[in-house]
Amino acid sequence: MAKVEIVMPQMGESITTGTITKWTKAPGDIIEVDEILLEISTDKVESEIPSPYKGRVEFLHFSEGDTVDVGTVIAELETDLSVEFSGGGAPSPKAEPVEKVAEAPKVLTKAPSPEDEGRKFYTPLVKALAKEAGIPLSELGSITGTGAGGRVNKADFLAFLGGRGQSPEGISTTSEPTRESTKSVVVTSPSERVEIIPMNNMRKIIARNMVLSKATSPHVNSIAEVDMTKIVKFRESVKGDFKRDEGFNLTYTHFIMFAIVKTLREFPTVNASLEGDNIILKKYINLGFAVATGDGLVVPNVKDADSLNMLGLARSVNELAEKARTKKLSMDDLSDGTFTFTNNGSFGTLFATPIILQPQVGIYCAGVIKKQLVVGDDDSFNIRSIMYGTHTYDHRLVDGSVGGTFLYQLHKNLEEMDPAALF
Repeated sequence: MAKVEIVMPQMGESITTGTITKWTKAPGDIIEVDEILLEISTDKVESEIPSPYKGRVEFLHFSEGDTVDVGTVIAELETDLSVEFSGGGAPSPKAEPVEKVAEAPKVLTKAPSPEDEGRKFYTPLVKALAKEAGIPLSELGSITGTGAGGRVNKADFLAFLGGRGQSPEGISTTSEPTRESTKSVVVTSPSERVEIIPMNNMRKIIARNMVLSKATSPHVNSIAEVDMTKIVKFRESVKGDFKRDEGFNLTYTHFIMFAIVKTLREFPTVNASLEGDNIILKKYINLGFAVATGDGLVVPNVKDADSLNMLGLARSVNELAEKARTKKLSMDDLSDGTFTFTNNGSFGTLFATPIILQPQVGIYCAGVIKKQLVVGDDDSFNIRSIMYGTHTYDHRLVDGSVGGTFLYQLHKNLEEMDPAALF
């Protein structure tokens, strides 16, 4: 026999667990090299995991909905197809993790500090919870960990906290996922008018992050209209040729993001973040944009967007959007954004007040572009393509004067843009 083991991969340096959201193969199924074996979700990314081998699935050690530590064996394949299938291997919610000894990705990526000497590795989450509760790491040595390899997880820490007489209330909700099934559970009343469906992992993460952002940042919204007539006419005149040459559609998103980059160069405070009492001014622009998928929103980032011309930006946006829809985004694609754009106008929305993506301090939302009758400075009437734009900003750092001026300048850059000169 030539059995091989598949372990829970590490999707990023700070990621220590992953939740199995879907198995695409069952025990007994044949799988090809690079064929998708399962889908996993972390607190930052959802990914499809391909098989590195051709073979037959022998064992699945975990069920859909289970959260598993990085490096733990999650499946076994038989690569010698002449060997008869053993006929077992269905996942069980009670399955114990089988530790991978030789090939498991290393979770500890740096030498332990003196405070960690002689103790198991503490995940960033546990360290953050301990700091929030005012507990030194030296006290964590008394906790018996129930995670893989004896690792201390969130449940262990909260149990420890309860033993000290401290309430876990108020402790950060940025938690490790728990082993909850992502399958729909339907509960109906006698009249069959109620259906209860548990949130999937991605929806739970979005909900948690939205609450965290509103609790962290005092949100202020400045809203103004912008004349998009020049851009609308140009796009209509070239969109057919652009689609033929590039293979994807030229959209208003490309023009708006290009104008945002230009405006962020003029307002470095808006392209910043806060860490405690420190203002972190970014000397680069990683512009994120919201992409709707079947499960929710993800925000990939165009890295160093300020170094791209219009065509380069459009190509990057298209590539990242396609990766988002096919669950091919990497941790790098989703990390280190400095400002975010969201386009609610694609849903016909006039304007919206979005939520800031932490730790950024601003987000711009574009509404639908509609033709309106506009009175000119000379009292003439003209039909123009008008859009409402919202700049939402963190009032801890961005005052109303800066937030409003940023919006004014962004809209001015859109109205004065010479789109033909950008291609």
